[in-house]
Amino acid sequence: MEKNIPISQREHYAPSQFSEFLWWLSTAEKELLVDSVVDRNRYRIIGMTVLTTWLFATFTWTYFFSTIVDSIFISVLLGIFMGFIILTIDRALIKGITKFNKKRFTPLLFRGLLALTIGTFMAQPAVLYMFDKEIKLQTSLDNEKKKLAKRSELDTLYKNRKDELLKQQAALQVENSAKYEDVTKARADFLSETDGSGGTGKVGIKDIAIAKRNEYQKLDGEYQQLQKNNKVKLDTIASELKGIETSIKQAETEFTNYLNNGFLTRVEALSNLLKTSSALQFRYYLIVFILMLIELMPVIAKTMLPSGSYDEKVVLREDMEIEMANFNTRKEQLLKEMYNQLAFENDQQAIKDFFSLTKDQRDEKIKAFSQQWKENKHQSLDGLWERMKKEVLTKQEN
Repeated sequence: MEKNIPISQREHYAPSQFSEFLWWLSTAEKELLVDSVVDRNRYRIIGMTVLTTWLFATFTWTYFFSTIVDSIFISVLLGIFMGFIILTIDRALIKGITKFNKKRFTPLLFRGLLALTIGTFMAQPAVLYMFDKEIKLQTSLDNEKKKLAKRSELDTLYKNRKDELLKQQAALQVENSAKYEDVTKARADFLSETDGSGGTGKVGIKDIAIAKRNEYQKLDGEYQQLQKNNKVKLDTIASELKGIETSIKQAETEFTNYLNNGFLTRVEALSNLLKTSSALQFRYYLIVFILMLIELMPVIAKTMLPSGSYDEKVVLREDMEIEMANFNTRKEQLLKEMYNQLAFENDQQAIKDFFSLTKDQRDEKIKAFSQQWKENKHQSLDGLWERMKKEVLTKQEN
């Protein structure tokens, strides 16, 4: 015997947890979507596009942060955080696209601008990953060019002082050489005079030979003193030149330590490669275009897929909730008005009862005050009235 199931309970659909997750990604309401047979798969498709974009953004941002952060754990956390931001933006945008406003291109335009910005930026890590070897080679060449440029800047910085020191060094050396030539000439004159090959032609130490010897000895002494004095100056110049060269080498070493293979350096290398490689240019812009499509997938899917009964249910349910909210508000207002009216009437009656119940006691108190005034010959009527106002009469409410 077949079980007799009521018509309203014959069909019951229980979605899987993954389907519910995809519906959540597509911003669909499970309670309304369960009974929309055709729209179930549509919103699975939209949810899958959101999931793909979310995962892609997470992986891409993780790789980006791995190029600038040493800790892989921090890179993964930052990648998940940025992916969650992209997911939030996607869900907010596709939630605003419905049957009744999907012809408004504001969400699509905004998402397009966002995708263009993010896609262009995120294309760089993808290209850096794909062309890693070529970019490393270009980075090495760029770093060498930077070293040469730094050396040129340092040479220009110290050029004037080095030229000045080199001129002083050359002048001192010329001065030493000139003095040495004078000494050499005097020595040659002295020797030629003594051996008879020059001068007077007489052999031996004669007066002229002695005079030439004295001249030679004088010049030689002056040369020795000059050489000694200039040596101090030349040593000072050489020390300063060596210090300049040491400073240049130190600056070059420090600059070399700053050279790296980081993200911006690799992006610069990529830019240099794009200038020289047409094949890379084509692939780069193709990847940018593909990434833009990936970023636009959720909005494109929500815009292109036709609307079904789910959107009608959403509008009807929203209208019903608005109507019920207005009805409940009016009902609450009426109840509060009725409460206030009944409270007023009961308070009014309570006040009347209060004065009615206290009337006799007030009369007795007034009679007592009057009797006391009558017996007290020294109290005036005004004094009695002031006492009556204070102890018998009521105060007006503010």
